[in-house]
Amino acid sequence: MGDFFYKIFIKDYRNIADPTVRHRYGIFAGVLGIFLNIILAAVKVFIGFISGSLSVSADGLNNLSDASSSVITLIGFRLSAKPDDYEHPYGHARIEYLTGLILSVIIIFVGFSLGKSSIDKLISPQTLEISIFTIFVMVLSIPVKIFSAVLNYSIGKKIASNTLIATAVDSRNDVIATVAVVVGMILSYKYQINVDGFIGLVVSLFIVWSGIGLCKETASPLIGERPDPVLVDEIAKIILSHEDVIGIHDLMVHNYGAGKIFASAHIEVDASRDVMDSHELVDTIEQEISNRLDIHFVSHMDPVVLDDEDIDAISQVISKVIKDFPEVGNPHDLRFINSRNRSRIIFDLVKSPGADVDEEKISRMVNTALRELSPNYHAIITFDKSYTNL
Repeated sequence: MGDFFYKIFIKDYRNIADPTVRHRYGIFAGVLGIFLNIILAAVKVFIGFISGSLSVSADGLNNLSDASSSVITLIGFRLSAKPDDYEHPYGHARIEYLTGLILSVIIIFVGFSLGKSSIDKLISPQTLEISIFTIFVMVLSIPVKIFSAVLNYSIGKKIASNTLIATAVDSRNDVIATVAVVVGMILSYKYQINVDGFIGLVVSLFIVWSGIGLCKETASPLIGERPDPVLVDEIAKIILSHEDVIGIHDLMVHNYGAGKIFASAHIEVDASRDVMDSHELVDTIEQEISNRLDIHFVSHMDPVVLDDEDIDAISQVISKVIKDFPEVGNPHDLRFINSRNRSRIIFDLVKSPGADVDEEKISRMVNTALRELSPNYHAIITFDKSYTNL
């Protein structure tokens, strides 16, 4: 069903990797949301007016306010598509994340508002004036809201948009709230049982809970998330596919929104290789990654000394020591600077995220072990954080 609408309204709808196509999906979802809510509002207000039902008219006005979520979605996608400028060289794509966060806060506010009115009804129960006609009109809006929720969620998942997922959750919450109201109406109409306040309170708690969950999800990319492991593996796979590459480390990925990913890495090459050839190699890798993965990629060339007895012996000693520390990775950027009185061994060790590593203890143990090779050896260790799953 979704592809039918996408094919009609979204040009080149299958190419979701294209930021322009992704933007079209967002605009389509926003415009559709505004249209559906305005239609619902107009129908309910009109029916409420001719029938004299205030509750139906009030629900129609509520649909009109629901259109504001779609307006925010529309504005968010419009602004996030703005090109980069002097003040924002990385573009404006993160505005979409901010839009999702705003919608999440609105959902929480709606939940609290419903909770307050529900508590008021529990304290001061009101006699409900219910008719079959009122129930019918309320039920009529449920399929429309379900359609809106499913479509927004489908598009949100398709283009990886937390904003549209938040909009879908908002529509889903409307469905739950409307169903709860209808259940309350039926119980009141048929059995004269007034559970309107109790049902409203339960629904409000659910809405607040879902809003808080959405806040966490939408705020996470704004704070900065661990990069997608699939993307990391793809970058590493391309780099290591070149036979003259020895290894890779210090891979970092920065996400500035959809279509705005920047990455960098240190690429290890043979130190004896001609420097211009090595430069040509890493430059080729940069172009290949940028073109194939549609990201901005830069690299640093790290020369590695091979077949050196001293460095091999030093590496073995270091690896033996850090085997007792599973939260620490193998050494890299190892350099051996020999002088008359002291030989400095400089290298980096990578710590697992959040690991509580006793850096002084490791440094002490490494230096003790190295001095068994030579009393002149002194290790200078830089402890790096791990930003990827490499």
